[in-house]
Amino acid sequence: MSTPTQDLSDAGVSIWLDDLSRQRITTGNLQELIDTRNVVGVTTNPSIFQAAISAGVGYEEAIEAQAKAGASTDDTIFELTTTDVRNASDIFRPIFDKTGGVDGRVSIEVSPDLAHDTDATIAEAKKLAAAVDRPNVLIKIPATKAGLPAITEVIAAGISVNVTLIFSLERYNEVIDAYLAGLERAREAGIDLGGIHSVASFFVSRVDTEVDKRLTAIGSDAANELKSLAGVANARLAYELFEKKFAEQRAQDLVAAGANLQRPLWASTGVKDPALPDTLYVTELVAPGTVNTMPEKTLEATFDHGVISGDTVTGAYEAAHKVFADLAEVGIDLEDVTQLLEDEGVDKFIASWHDLQGTVTAALESAR
Repeated sequence: MSTPTQDLSDAGVSIWLDDLSRQRITTGNLQELIDTRNVVGVTTNPSIFQAAISAGVGYEEAIEAQAKAGASTDDTIFELTTTDVRNASDIFRPIFDKTGGVDGRVSIEVSPDLAHDTDATIAEAKKLAAAVDRPNVLIKIPATKAGLPAITEVIAAGISVNVTLIFSLERYNEVIDAYLAGLERAREAGIDLGGIHSVASFFVSRVDTEVDKRLTAIGSDAANELKSLAGVANARLAYELFEKKFAEQRAQDLVAAGANLQRPLWASTGVKDPALPDTLYVTELVAPGTVNTMPEKTLEATFDHGVISGDTVTGAYEAAHKVFADLAEVGIDLEDVTQLLEDEGVDKFIASWHDLQGTVTAALESAR
């Protein structure tokens, strides 16, 4: 009997888990989710590693070894996270091979402290790719202004990239251009374009959280009727942009030379508002050639009671454009919303990273 997660996979959506820890790897939980929940990839971020490592379980021996070697806090974090990603990559390797490199992917992010430093981001991306040393790793680079040229440079070096923290259509357009520019440079350098993959992580629920807060402040009937519509509409219009950009001659020339499409990835798909259906950002964003990276709670809700009814994106562009027009009509400045969310997203990851540094520093000191 088919399950909702199987139905989602059959509709062309790759299910990735938005979580990783050493305990998931060593207990077999990650393999179990692959076997029973159609999970074909994993994403990580500084907040996820902060939660995993601060919990302590599974990291004691490694931290003790690092302490004995006199390793610094940052070197220890680098060692712990790249080891987890390398081991997870090995678990997903059969899926990577089976899908020709499309899935079976594990993402690791450059330090969020570097989000506004192009050269340092490029250097760390290359360092992470070399340290993990697996063909199915994706290096996460934030879609900040400083991140855009870094994306081009890292793609040009033949390294696969997960572009993260995308909130606006304008920035997403720039992200696609950065990817295509990287591919063009890789082609000039004689690098096999078929081996370079990328996803563009478009955040969903955070858009609703911020817009709904502003709609509540406006308080009119027209404003209240628009609540919880912005996130899905924004993502649907991102898919419309994806279709448009990759149908253009520039992209088609690269595809003809062996390049892969940069798939849209729906991130931040855990529902924040308890009044909303807990599978909202899954069932309303079904489209072929996409990725949905889910926290485990959302994954389990989808498996349990998600109703997958085919493509819910491509036929909804007109309605999504109307949502945008209506939001503007009641006074919502989406450009301001998305810039705030980008800034907040970077700041939250920096805070998590600094918390992680504090946790690891304390653990090293107690092990010495």
